[in-house]
Amino acid sequence: MAAVLQLHPEHPQTRHVDRVVEALHRGGVIIYPTDTVYGLGCDIFNRKAINRIYQIKQAPAGKPLSFVCSDLKDLARYAKNISNASYRMMKRLLPGPYTFILEASRDVPKFMIGKRRTVGIRVPDNPICLEIVRALGRPVLSTSIETMGDGTAINHVEAIQSRYGKAVDAIVDGGVNVAEPSTVVDLTGEEPEILRAGTGEADLY
Repeated sequence: MAAVLQLHPEHPQTRHVDRVVEALHRGGVIIYPTDTVYGLGCDIFNRKAINRIYQIKQAPAGKPLSFVCSDLKDLARYAKNISNASYRMMKRLLPGPYTFILEASRDVPKFMIGKRRTVGIRVPDNPICLEIVRALGRPVLSTSIETMGDGTAINHVEAIQSRYGKAVDAIVDGGVNVAEPSTVVDLTGEEPEILRAGTGEADLY
């Protein structure tokens, strides 16, 4: 059964963050809070761990997955051809409940890039999530855990442990989250396009 680590939502305890990062370094899969729903995560440079996540979600291999960066500075490393208008938008909205689709740079592992050669990048407004990414020193994969039968997200750790406790290596308890995913915005065209309406406001400007 996966260890459940209860972290303070505003000031995550270093000792618990270190345990989570150790699991990620070992190729582990975690469940962790964001500013929207709880997500499955792993080191984006560990292909075996990503394959485990596909299996846990019962998703086809190669399905596009997004990842979490710690701040806007990482965008310059993992994305390219970002227009000034797009950068200003992201600077205003992030950290926040958005996933931005951008052109992938060479630093993104090839097995993370779909046929369009794009990536989904998040910078959530969640101290626990961001501290884990900072401590790891590289992005963490971000894909939401499955929903309940009525389509709502599972956001209570007890229910998460019951469903995923044998499938993952650690569960990070950050309290009850909102039950709606991020707003997905495609920035690869001439104008921003909302691909999925979610928690983030649709008025991008």
